[in-house]
Amino acid sequence: MADGIKWLAAGDIPVEGVVFACGISADELAVRLGGVLGEATEPIADGEVEHLGMRGRSYGVRGDGVVRVGEDAGWAFAVEYGDSTGADRLEEIASGRVDAVHYLPMGARPPARFHYAKNGVLTCGFGIGEESRRWGAEPDLLLLELIAEKVLHPDGSQNFPPSREHSMAYQERSLGVLEQRFGLSLPRAVLGEARLPAYGVRGTPAMRTGPEPDHRQIKAWAATLGLTWNDAGGRVPSHVREAWNHIARQDPKETA
Repeated sequence: MADGIKWLAAGDIPVEGVVFACGISADELAVRLGGVLGEATEPIADGEVEHLGMRGRSYGVRGDGVVRVGEDAGWAFAVEYGDSTGADRLEEIASGRVDAVHYLPMGARPPARFHYAKNGVLTCGFGIGEESRRWGAEPDLLLLELIAEKVLHPDGSQNFPPSREHSMAYQERSLGVLEQRFGLSLPRAVLGEARLPAYGVRGTPAMRTGPEPDHRQIKAWAATLGLTWNDAGGRVPSHVREAWNHIARQDPKETA
């Protein structure tokens, strides 16, 4: 039995977004997000993504983005990490008779957001909890379903949850509309033990999960600055790697 997507309303989802696409393979979805065909990692679990050496976003500079991809219920999916590209490329992903959905988990403000594109056109979008404000080429595409599930009143105005305790159930109703209309499903195991190939889609993540060949050299350098870490897996923390690369650019002799 498919897991659906209502469980994404939990609010503690450790990803930046989820992209679904119908009409293309998981690998093609990764390519349309910016990945390079043939350059996926070996299948990895959610907890191993932190070892891929992603640089975080800084003021005015994009960070690195990674996706893990798979297929479920007739849709390819990409789970986004870091500064990924789903929000920027949805219309491109939907080109050529492809349907594409992007779900962006957020807090109460700004809200989680949904966008749907087909045939290269942004068709419908809204914030979860702000469904009365919709946009796209067909903003009322899901209006009747949202009313039927009591997300909206019959006149299209917002049906707010009576209390904060009811907020999660309210979001589940909204996600349930998307689940039923499009047949979307994301296996819960994707954020647990399931192992999926990962692609770099933005920036220059290291995309290695095993021991890094220069970790001993970098650890020795960091130790001179009084910095240590648990490197049982032979990995260099991303902030240390970023400092090391910065020094290498400034003075190559220092890291030779």
